[in-house]
Amino acid sequence: MPTVRVRFAPSPTGELHIGGARTALFNYLFASAAGGEFVLRIDDTDLERSRSDYIDKLISSMHWLGLTWDEGPVYQSKRLGHYTEAAERLVKEKKAYHCYCSTETLTEGRSEAKKENRAYLYPGTCRDLTEDQEESYRSEGRSSVIRLHTPDEGTTVVKDIIRGEVDFENKYIDDLIIIKSNGLPTYNFASMIDDLQMGITHVIRAEEHLSNTPRQQLCAEALGYDLPIFAHVPMILAPDRSKLSKRHGATSVEEFYSEGYLPEALVNYMALLGWSPGAGGEEEIFTLDEMVNRFDLNKVTKTAAVYDVTKLGWMNSHYIRTYNLNKLTEAALPFFEKKGLVQSPLKEQDYDYLEQVIAAVRERAKTLAELADISDYFFLDSFDYEEKGMKKHFQKENAASYIRKAAKLLQSLETHDKEAIEALYRSLSEELGISMGRLIHPTRMAITGRTAGPGLFEIMVLLGRRKTVERLEKAATYIENELPEQ
Repeated sequence: MPTVRVRFAPSPTGELHIGGARTALFNYLFASAAGGEFVLRIDDTDLERSRSDYIDKLISSMHWLGLTWDEGPVYQSKRLGHYTEAAERLVKEKKAYHCYCSTETLTEGRSEAKKENRAYLYPGTCRDLTEDQEESYRSEGRSSVIRLHTPDEGTTVVKDIIRGEVDFENKYIDDLIIIKSNGLPTYNFASMIDDLQMGITHVIRAEEHLSNTPRQQLCAEALGYDLPIFAHVPMILAPDRSKLSKRHGATSVEEFYSEGYLPEALVNYMALLGWSPGAGGEEEIFTLDEMVNRFDLNKVTKTAAVYDVTKLGWMNSHYIRTYNLNKLTEAALPFFEKKGLVQSPLKEQDYDYLEQVIAAVRERAKTLAELADISDYFFLDSFDYEEKGMKKHFQKENAASYIRKAAKLLQSLETHDKEAIEALYRSLSEELGISMGRLIHPTRMAITGRTAGPGLFEIMVLLGRRKTVERLEKAATYIENELPEQ
């Protein structure tokens, strides 16, 4: 058996979409599981839409996801001679021909087809031109395209690992253009030649390319090439089963990165969009190595996968909770910088503090952006108090005096650690004849501005004695001067 070789062949006309990233992942998993090779090819022959900055972003996104390749990137734009040579060979063998039909003629034909409510198929006008006719058209200055001479009868059968055999009637496949008038190849022709000349054994791609496959097979058959094995993976749909778009949230890898998703979480989530690892299907958390060991194209479903941002959020929160703390801090640092909470380069003690803060709040965050949002009070001395919390905890009888008493006792506490602070609060609640909650809730509001967060005493230790006392005193003054007691 030949070595398995697969490719991911995006067109650099936009950011890497989750559907494309999932296709890249499936190719990577299949090649890795088989001990094969994964090729990155850039299909950049659409010169008007292809952009170098998109190529840079695409490669960066692949690296971020951890999907490394064995060969490439290979650029179609640097292989133009291969396509021209193959097309000229087909013309010489009478399997393709130059078509001189004008844009106006083709447009008129499409308009007629539309009026008659039928699909337009090129009628083969230039199939059997004589040399004299061709010379006459060239002398008139007409440009030409090259079309493949396709069969009018019979069926082209696509054999697909996921979908089985899919039949396409040849009468609905017209003489497709393989070389455009500007000399550049069309997608179907270039893609097929690249796959076969590069020794690609398996073409794993999105379902939307299934309709291209019979055309590519016809090109391959005309050139006498053996076909690769095809596998068309299911589409990814929005929750309402419509086409996934930006209105449904992040759809590109760059957007997921900017919103604070971890690459391991996104890869894990994408793997389960259309693939089931089996064994009851209850397991959902997998490392990349575990996915490689269990991946099987036969377990990829035919039905469309549904994008579920809630599940992705749950999965990302799992990775945030279980990530190596130092690695998590490095990943989260840009989000803390963006909010103005820290500035790089961080001194060692500032980095240690950031790491301790992240360790304290990580249980409550779904994204790295949220991690920074819920940590702001550790870095900012000026913040607003939650309206609901003020009404519930600041406006209770004696709230200000309780807070002041706690602040005074904290100042004289011998050691400002979790055990000592908790013992102080228990003793104070007994002395005042009130529940611990009457002390803890207004204290939390005073030092964080929030009603929820990590353990209160853990927060007080992280903030330190001076900041804790200052915030308690500030809140007490605020209550006395700004809020009426209830």
